[in-house]
Amino acid sequence: MKTILYFIQKEFLQIFRDKMMLPIIFAIPIIQLLVLSYTATYEIKKIDLGIVDLDRSVTSANLISKFEASPFYILKLVEPNYQVLDEMMQEGELEQIIYIPQHFEQDLLIENNTTVQVITDAINGSAASLMSAYSVQILGGFNKEFLIEEMMIPLGYRQINNEVAYWYNPELDYKTFMVPGILVLLVTIIGLFLSAMNIVKEKEIGTIEQLNVTPIKKYQFIIGKLMPFWIIAMFDLGLGLIIAKFVFAVPMLGSIPLVIGVAGIYLILVLGIGLFISTLSDTQQQSMFISWFFVMIFILLSGLFTPVENMPLWAQKLNILNPIAYFIEFMRLVLLKGSSFMDVWRNIVSISIYAVVMLGLATLRYRKHS
Repeated sequence: MKTILYFIQKEFLQIFRDKMMLPIIFAIPIIQLLVLSYTATYEIKKIDLGIVDLDRSVTSANLISKFEASPFYILKLVEPNYQVLDEMMQEGELEQIIYIPQHFEQDLLIENNTTVQVITDAINGSAASLMSAYSVQILGGFNKEFLIEEMMIPLGYRQINNEVAYWYNPELDYKTFMVPGILVLLVTIIGLFLSAMNIVKEKEIGTIEQLNVTPIKKYQFIIGKLMPFWIIAMFDLGLGLIIAKFVFAVPMLGSIPLVIGVAGIYLILVLGIGLFISTLSDTQQQSMFISWFFVMIFILLSGLFTPVENMPLWAQKLNILNPIAYFIEFMRLVLLKGSSFMDVWRNIVSISIYAVVMLGLATLRYRKHS
């Protein structure tokens, strides 16, 4: 036990002597958490809008006022010439155009029927769907008011009143959804990259051979090498949870001790992957590229940005091998929904089995010659 403690002390001294390592370990993850949580979002809060109004009536003016009153829209221009607005959209100055035809008011009052065209810049398909949903909602509300006020249809006549409740995220704040996933991403990167590069660094400077001929046993070497990064990653996770609570107001409805306990197991898994990568690499550059390759695939498949259920079936099956997906789902369920152990036991078992397998493979792969 003393040997392991001395080895851990030696590793911490080596880490803290490296002036570039401290910002990487502590400052960069916090900065990434603060920046990514605000920027990694699919929310649409500002839509640059142009309106073609060929009717120029009181009714069309009322419709335009509905869009002006919406907090999501910035009305850039009301213009009778569609070509002007089309050119603005091509240049990226507009994201949506509302086309109000001639005789708009007349057709509504006399024929009870007209068409308003919604033209949306759909380069970003997800954003286009949201923008179209906003505009359709405004048009639907306007249509309802028009029927009641102008067509003299009694309030409540054949009307369905909707009552909408948003559970677990009543403010519909995208940061609440993203922060737990970004926390997982940060501790994964810290644990994986640092553990993978640390042993390879020993290879490059030649000290690994000196360690190999010492009486230190293999398990002592592995524990001594990985434990400092486990402690550092757990510290960063704790700091991230504090920021999530007091800066982003993430609810944290579930058990924090459960989160810390499973995070400890998850980091053993991540460090095992890092150790395994280090046994395959001869240089830090090789280690970095291999780690980045797997991290990118794991992140894209994890459900951090895109729901797993929306992915192709082959991608969903491939996700069985994705440790990040298990932990992100666990974090969101426990922190945001208050899920108990019985609700997330499958995730915990999967992470635990994965950790044992990866650490076992890495240990077998690493060869210490005494």
